[in-house]
Amino acid sequence: MNTELIDLQIQSGIATIYLNRPEKRNAMSDDMRAQFIAALERVAADKSIRALVLTGNGKGFCAGGDVAGMERRMQAPAGEVAFNGWSRQQRVHYTVSLLHTMPKPTIAAVNGAASGLGADTALACDFIIASDAASFTWSYIHRGLIPDGGGMYFLPRRVGLVKAKELIFSGRKVGAEEALRIGIADRLTGADALVADAQAWAAELSKGSATALALGKTILNQSFELLAEQVFAQGSQAQGICYTSTEHRDAVMAFLEKSAARTGKE
Repeated sequence: MNTELIDLQIQSGIATIYLNRPEKRNAMSDDMRAQFIAALERVAADKSIRALVLTGNGKGFCAGGDVAGMERRMQAPAGEVAFNGWSRQQRVHYTVSLLHTMPKPTIAAVNGAASGLGADTALACDFIIASDAASFTWSYIHRGLIPDGGGMYFLPRRVGLVKAKELIFSGRKVGAEEALRIGIADRLTGADALVADAQAWAAELSKGSATALALGKTILNQSFELLAEQVFAQGSQAQGICYTSTEHRDAVMAFLEKSAARTGKE
């Protein structure tokens, strides 16, 4: 899939989505979001794709929401502003949900500034690897807004409630080293190696059973909200499915054959 605003490349089972609006630091317009949704839906549905890397073309990862789009929304008739905003939010939340619930590992490879919605989008991935040029800012406060791309859910889970409040209330910029130190980023690497390192990490994370990965991720994503008994119950159901999977059967048979061969030699 190679479109104007989103570039989806697939190699050796690893999908890489490039946000492709470099002249606007990959600010998310409505058209770009529509193409992003289509790419995410394709990645989620394609069983040959084992993991996803998300990055940006040019100097920025994603500068957030498109300010031109904000201006157009403000020019709508007063009686339509709220409903138009609500409708747009449904698309934003659907996009974030697609990324968050993707049934395979996801890595944000943050190559530059991740601001506002861009920072939220990175957090919606399972892991974040950042280049030394990366920065993060929850700059909504500077536009009279609150984080609407999942930041109020994801950020406290990464850095704790108090630090999340400080970053959201101030809207200050967090550089790559601080991002690693406080838990926003999981790894740092050089700018030239960023995408390759992210793809290699994605390949490493997705070597195991796709069934077990999808089921385990689904439960882990809910584990902060559920009681222990609920996590155990969901785990039991998921394990029952894993017992029937081809991956489990093949792994057990391979182990038994190797064990038998070793015993025979002895």
